[in-house]
Amino acid sequence: MDQLSASQPTPEIDLTSCDREPIHILGAVQGFGFLLGVSPDWIVTRASDNVAAWLGQGADALLGLPLDAVLDREAIHTLRGHLQTLRGPDAVDRVFGLRLVPGGEPFDVALHRSGDTIVIEAEPSATEHLSAGNLVRSMVTRLQQTVGFDPLCREAARQMRALTGFDRVMVYRFAEDHSGEVVAEAVRSGLDPYLGLHYPASDIPRQARALYERNWLRIIADVDDPGAAVVPSRDPDGRPLDLSLSTLRTVSPIHLEYLRNMGVAASLSVSILRNGRLWGLFACHHTEPRHISLERRTGAELFGQMFSWLLEAREREAGAEREVRSRELHNRLLGALASGGTNLESLSDFLDDLSGILPCDGIGLWVNGEITLQGSTPTAEEFAGLVRFLNRTAASKAYATDEIGRVHEPGRDFTERAAGMLAIPVSRTPRDFLVYFRREVSRSVTWAGNPVKPATLGPNGIRLSPRKSFEAWRETVHGRSLPWSDVEMRTAEALRITLLEVILRLTDSAEKERKVAQERQELLIAELNHRVRNILNLIRGVVTQSRPADGADSAFATTVGDRIQALARAHDQITLTKWGPGSLRDLVTLEAGAYLGTKAGRVVLDGADVLLEPQAFSTVALVVHEMMTNSAKYGALCDSLGRVDVRWERDALDHLVIRWRETGGPAVRAPTRRGFGTTIIERSIPYELKGEAEVRYELAGVEARFTIPPAFVRDAPPAAPKAVPAASAEPSRRLTGSVLVVEDNMIIALEAEELLTSLGATTVDMASSTREALRLIDAAPPARALLDVNLGSETSIAVARKLFELGIPYAFATGYGDGFRIPEDLADVPLVKKPYEADDLLRAFPA
Repeated sequence: MDQLSASQPTPEIDLTSCDREPIHILGAVQGFGFLLGVSPDWIVTRASDNVAAWLGQGADALLGLPLDAVLDREAIHTLRGHLQTLRGPDAVDRVFGLRLVPGGEPFDVALHRSGDTIVIEAEPSATEHLSAGNLVRSMVTRLQQTVGFDPLCREAARQMRALTGFDRVMVYRFAEDHSGEVVAEAVRSGLDPYLGLHYPASDIPRQARALYERNWLRIIADVDDPGAAVVPSRDPDGRPLDLSLSTLRTVSPIHLEYLRNMGVAASLSVSILRNGRLWGLFACHHTEPRHISLERRTGAELFGQMFSWLLEAREREAGAEREVRSRELHNRLLGALASGGTNLESLSDFLDDLSGILPCDGIGLWVNGEITLQGSTPTAEEFAGLVRFLNRTAASKAYATDEIGRVHEPGRDFTERAAGMLAIPVSRTPRDFLVYFRREVSRSVTWAGNPVKPATLGPNGIRLSPRKSFEAWRETVHGRSLPWSDVEMRTAEALRITLLEVILRLTDSAEKERKVAQERQELLIAELNHRVRNILNLIRGVVTQSRPADGADSAFATTVGDRIQALARAHDQITLTKWGPGSLRDLVTLEAGAYLGTKAGRVVLDGADVLLEPQAFSTVALVVHEMMTNSAKYGALCDSLGRVDVRWERDALDHLVIRWRETGGPAVRAPTRRGFGTTIIERSIPYELKGEAEVRYELAGVEARFTIPPAFVRDAPPAAPKAVPAASAEPSRRLTGSVLVVEDNMIIALEAEELLTSLGATTVDMASSTREALRLIDAAPPARALLDVNLGSETSIAVARKLFELGIPYAFATGYGDGFRIPEDLADVPLVKKPYEADDLLRAFPA
């Protein structure tokens, strides 16, 4: 396999030393190109030794020179433009057929940033003329005609071998333990096949896998090429050059020895990513030294990217089909459970349906200590021990393993009946489980050498030498089932959530509902059941239930008016959000201020603000109103000493828990009569929202606890700052008006548009030619302009003179650096060098 050793350059590893002894593998270019490191000021800071072969100068002689003293100015202009388009930390751009030296041969150039250094890599252009886009499009069309995973990978290997010409091309897939398997292969006759072979994780170590995620492609044209050193090896601050993204970098001697042991003289690797993570590789091997052009390698890289996306799409489509089938069965099961009003114990009647949701050989159910088993499972005693183990796992997600005996030692005794399991917790108090089981699947795995001893100590000191034996070594795997796929885990999670939110709502609450059935019958059904949907019915219910028995009309009117006003305030708040969720903090603050006036400051709030859905907002508003009213009349707020602390937080199940605590007021007694206000406090949240309410009349003050289910609660967005101190972080000056950008490269023009808009420009017009620019100026003169000097076959000087005549400020953007000569009549025009930033543009335009 194509491997990077543990000494391969990564950001965390010293790139120029190995075992504290300097080695000259950094920046080696394998004899077919050269590397330049350039500072942001376009001064040569590093160069590989073989630059002399291509440019006729020694590496030492180049250091400190401006780049235009080494390369053609037109080439530098082109490189600056491409550098402007780089996006992201690992961005790489390429230019083909670029003449770096006046009158010289064309080069293919790769360009990227490495820290503060701009890395320019060049190799002579190939004589072939390859249209990578058209070629890859044809290759991908053939891939799309395949059906199934194996044919897709086989065709991809065949296409990659046709593109690269390597003797062997493998599709190499990583397992969860980072070992690898050859799942497809295209190989010339006379070579032993590697298809189906497995390789231990140590063959491609962690550092190498991390690099493959950053850099799609790497080539080793000749394992015996001595390479060349980058000069100097470190910058003035003592930092080495990170060449992780380099096209021409060499690798460690350990990996080169590994390839020689395999009989490989040249290799090419192309990453295969899935969801941004390394899924596998196209591993290409050749028995003789082989170099292919940068343009052809770019085609291979593009094909690898297209294959990655196609593979991801195929897996997603297959997963979606399985999820749809599982969802249909899932919904039928839920319909049966809901229509039957079942409890958790009766879930055992649906084991046949449950076993169809996930592929399994057996299923077990543990509810309140009762065991139900079906199919191939452990015994009841073994299952009870397994449940005790599961009680130590997380209660908030499904738990899966394909080897029970590895995590639960007694599980080794029943591997032939149940080797793997997927356990779904279906309650918290007590812990109950629905467990899917899979039988043992004994299988033979063929390794490329003994995986138990993948390496031995050798002449590299404390480093491991690569293994030399790649003879097939067969291992029979016991005690494991088929693994649980990502789709099956998502299906299990959906089932867990449904059981918790639907079935448990019918079952775990059944006991409570039976105990409080009579109380629920007494609840204010006629008065409060349509509070949110029908405000008139709500008001009529409040008035009816608020009428006192002694006929005190004045007190009655005041009480009813206060309650209706509390509802009005609540509805005002949710109306302001267009019937969206309202702020709990605002609700309590507004109620305290409206009812208590100057006493409102004695209500102390504590908790990150949350939003309540409209159907819960009115209910909570009435409860808060009644609590405030009672506190002001009889509790902590009825004198000048007491206070109320209102604190809220989310619990482990994401319920909103609101705690009310009064202190410092007069001694409290429980009410002797249960009026409508008490009914609202104690019963409206449980009835309307299926939450909880608890009120305790402690001698020192009333304490209450209210629980709101997560379905009615949202996180509040960050509060807007009351002052605007952040304004000081903004630029001291902003652009205004329209800006004309004259630039023949569309990507650079779009980049300039983004920067100018971010600086405050009202509009940005773009022109790619002098003629178009002059037309735009005549139609609507801009407030200012940014002109690229070189527009391909013409310059923007004519546009500059037109702007000068009109008195419109402008600036030149150039890739020529300080070497560009401005005509004398335009000598005062600001000059912005590419690649430019927002600050550069701001400085270029006068206030």
